[in-house]
Amino acid sequence: EFYQPFCRPVYAFDLFSVDVPDLRDLGGVVGGAVALFVAAIAVSFVIQQLGVQTATNQAVELGQQNPALFLYMIPITILVVAPAEELLFRGVVQGLFRRAYGVVPAVVFASALFGVVHWVALTGGGSQLTYVAVAGVLGLVLGSVYELTENLVVPVAIHALWNVYVFGSQYLVATGAAGA
Repeated sequence: EFYQPFCRPVYAFDLFSVDVPDLRDLGGVVGGAVALFVAAIAVSFVIQQLGVQTATNQAVELGQQNPALFLYMIPITILVVAPAEELLFRGVVQGLFRRAYGVVPAVVFASALFGVVHWVALTGGGSQLTYVAVAGVLGLVLGSVYELTENLVVPVAIHALWNVYVFGSQYLVATGAAGA
């Protein structure tokens, strides 16, 4: 219900569902978060085996220079980034493509677009295409979980948990607390 006022203009088109999470949805968050972490580990392993460097997200690069920014990003990602990205990619894009082409093409297209859009946030000498592919794979998990739960709050929560993990672990590395 919290997100509905923000979603109302698009919600009227009946592209997605937003509900107060029940126990099944909480199970979807836990299972989806585990699936996201497993997918990230698997993709990282493949990238490592290929010997490919991955580009750096600008937020991570800035946070490495000023670690406090990682802490500021945590509430921003929970309240703004995860809800906005999931509303756009799982709600609107996936919803429109589901209506036109079915579930599987919708999840694949929304995930590919999710990956491509992350291109603008990249810096560094690593492969930007690799980062885009990683984001696309994570998008496949988020899109699949949404289709299974039919509640946009579930991928929002998983996305927020992922970003909190990324910013939290980057903070620990940048401050030297990870090795302590």
